Amino acid sequence: MKLPFMKETPFKMPYTTPNIIGLLVNRLSSLLKDIPPNRPIVIVCIGTDRSTGDSLGPLIGTSLVKYRSPHFSIYGTLEEPVHAMNLDDTLMEINRKHRQPFIVGIDACLGQVASVGCIQVGEGPVRPGAGVNKDLPPVGDIHITGIVNVGGFMEYFVLQNTRLHLVMKMSEIISAGLFSAIANHIHISSAVRDQTAASDQT
Repeated sequence: MKLPFMKETPFKMPYTTPNIIGLLVNRLSSLLKDIPPNRPIVIVCIGTDRSTGDSLGPLIGTSLVKYRSPHFSIYGTLEEPVHAMNLDDTLMEINRKHRQPFIVGIDACLGQVASVGCIQVGEGPVRPGAGVNKDLPPVGDIHITGIVNVGGFMEYFVLQNTRLHLVMKMSEIISAGLFSAIANHIHISSAVRDQTAASDQT
């Protein structure tokens, strides 16, 4: 049992890890389990399709839209990306449309050579633009990031020259894991509500 003041250990694993989707589902499920049933889940996928490395977020958003799930809302796809130019407006729109949303922030990031290809999950917001020295608002109650390339030098050039194969594979894993975790959360929440309702009637 996690005490209120304790944080989950950060999750960071290569996308090639055996059963990576299952591990990702387990970690995300633990972060989603305490969300009240009446609190909407909103997924904000940050990035742009004009840069290979920075397209991770929009690719994930586009994959999640295909599920057509009523249990979460998506902002940030290849067709309508959420990026530095419209992030503030998007966050205002989310707060206008959704009452106390639980936000999952998703973004690509740069890291050390040994960490390229790793998927990270943790509590607290993602900080978009930090790798390229942009001052943008933090996003999310929890975050998912994919380390797509090496940081520390000529970041814009590095993002432009990131392998599409890596970004595509990571986007497939993250979207599948996140969808499954939310589906599990909804299923468990519904079962608890039904059990509570049945108990109240007896």
